[in-house]
Amino acid sequence: MSSFGDINRINTNVQALDSRLSLNRINKGIAENQLRMSTGMRINRAEDDAAGYSIASKLNARVAGLDQALSNVGDAKSVLDIAESSFDTVMDQLIEMKALATQAANDTLGQTERNFIATQISALGKDINEIAAQTVFQDYNLLSGDEGGNTGAFTLTFQVGERAEDTIETSISAVNVFELFGGAGEGSVAGDYQLGATTGAITITTDGTAVVTGAGDIGAGTAGTLTFANDVESADFRVFMSAIDDAIEAMADRVNEIGVTQSSLTLREVTLSQSVTANSSAASRIMDTDFAKEQSESVRLQILQQTAISAMAQANNGPQSVLGFLG
Repeated sequence: MSSFGDINRINTNVQALDSRLSLNRINKGIAENQLRMSTGMRINRAEDDAAGYSIASKLNARVAGLDQALSNVGDAKSVLDIAESSFDTVMDQLIEMKALATQAANDTLGQTERNFIATQISALGKDINEIAAQTVFQDYNLLSGDEGGNTGAFTLTFQVGERAEDTIETSISAVNVFELFGGAGEGSVAGDYQLGATTGAITITTDGTAVVTGAGDIGAGTAGTLTFANDVESADFRVFMSAIDDAIEAMADRVNEIGVTQSSLTLREVTLSQSVTANSSAASRIMDTDFAKEQSESVRLQILQQTAISAMAQANNGPQSVLGFLG
């Protein structure tokens, strides 16, 4: 900053130096202003705002986790939708079984007609096993139980948040003839469950085709087969009707469990969307450029640049006036 009497010296033009310093500061401000407007970011380097840069980095990391969690929720809902669609198909098969068993329980039918119905019900049971075997997502057999078929349910843990503890767990119970009808009768003989009123009339054979074969496969276990004797009677079908009612109730419970989990996922989806918006907004307030403000600052700096250049030109001409002393 020039002081009294500086203009009378010509070896060091203090006014010009002050003007140059001011011009350099203004040029630096213009460069930073143009950088902020060209990148759209208020903080382009840590030195611009060290604390803000650190806070915004953590917020951006959280947003990335929330975005992926939101995608995970969508995948989880897709898995449950696949299981639910198969449940609906199995329920349709059971309802048809119920209608056929009710028809066969009527003594207006002869033995030949009743055997026809028994054959059709057996085929519906095989269809249920096939539905379970073909309900697959990412190599997981969703309706065939856990590894080895020990618990009869396949457990899934969905990561629905950006923290390790943000999870939702659900179990999808196995669906096949053995799971739906096995043990529904009054006893078992050599591992085969009795379902009819007459011994051996209707059985669930436990040595049926495995849903998934191979050691360690998800859902390896026994599917079970509905077997009807040639002399199956109407009383046997009445007992079987009760077993079908139990199977329908079990399927209703399975659908209810999936519905509850789907509802939780939908709620989590809304929460995640709101969290992504809130955290993105917070990071934006720290990092992003306010273009209205920057444009006004740009106009101010351009005016100051012109005045600084004019002042520097006048300062450079100052020593010329000193030469008048020599005249």
